[in-house]
Amino acid sequence: MAYKITEECTACGSCKDSCPAEAIKEGDPKYQIDADLCIDCGACADTCPVGAIVQG
Repeated sequence: MAYKITEECTACGSCKDSCPAEAIKEGDPKYQIDADLCIDCGACADTCPVGAIVQG
């Protein structure tokens, strides 16, 4: 199950830098995870300072 970024996202970019699959792209107004590229590793959720990334 791919992860998703919730409305709590502050667009800090820490998740994008931590994603080994490069599944996270900058969106407007928050970052977005491409479910087809997400490998469900949870690295992004571990690095999000506001807890805005959850399993979707």
